Amino acid sequence: MRIVLIGAGNLATNLGKALFHAGHEIVQVYSRTEASAKILASVLKCTYTDTLEDVTCNADIYIVAVKDSALSGVAESLQKRLVDKLVIHTAGSIPMDVLPFSRKGVFYPMQTFSKGKEVDFSVIPCFVEAETEGDVQLLKKVGLTISDTVYELNSESREYLHLAAVFCGNFANHCFSLGAQLLKQHGNIPFSVMLPLIDETAAKLYTMSPCEAQTGPAMRWDTNVMDKHLQLLASTPDWQKIYNLMSQSIHCLSNPSCSPNSSFPLTSSNS
Repeated sequence: MRIVLIGAGNLATNLGKALFHAGHEIVQVYSRTEASAKILASVLKCTYTDTLEDVTCNADIYIVAVKDSALSGVAESLQKRLVDKLVIHTAGSIPMDVLPFSRKGVFYPMQTFSKGKEVDFSVIPCFVEAETEGDVQLLKKVGLTISDTVYELNSESREYLHLAAVFCGNFANHCFSLGAQLLKQHGNIPFSVMLPLIDETAAKLYTMSPCEAQTGPAMRWDTNVMDKHLQLLASTPDWQKIYNLMSQSIHCLSNPSCSPNSSFPLTSSNS
């Protein structure tokens, strides 16, 4: 396939490399930042531009991989230029209909991406959507050249998929950040000591559900430990709130009889 990348950020960089190594021809890279477009184009051995008016019309698929807030504006700028071309976006939380094209679709690889970190695309689940069955099959075919797992999923279901990914990825990583700060502030302990714990927690999820894998004081409702933890967080009331909400959620998910409004061991933490 002849492909044009609209965007040169984290996702576009990793997706472009995967498609290139799978044998697809990346015809052109666009980025509003010329330096970013030039760097990615040099890797993908193609031309580049920082002007939407100069995007070539000679490609099979146009992949719009830009920030969610910029997606609509970029698509509108390309509407008159890309007539009867398949234009797809890569956003997990944006519906397909934001694209004002006669042929449109979505190709959403569910993973976190960074330019400096190579990923194995074969293990990344990809989710596709298109207006016509023919374009769905085309996107599935392209997807299977880089990933072992490609699903068809509509825009409404993909929004919940993206929401779940935020909980499992972004929020989990934020908890790692809070833990790292605690370690640094109290003993200057390296975060690497947590990696075996994180690895084992993730490894268990291959053989049991998250609820079955849950452990810790909130699961046991060990109020002595929870009170002590909240006292240790007295100087950071926002972190106390996070601890309270997370503990209540853990307890109630594992105990169906739990009251969502049950009070917590250290009520003064909410004052």
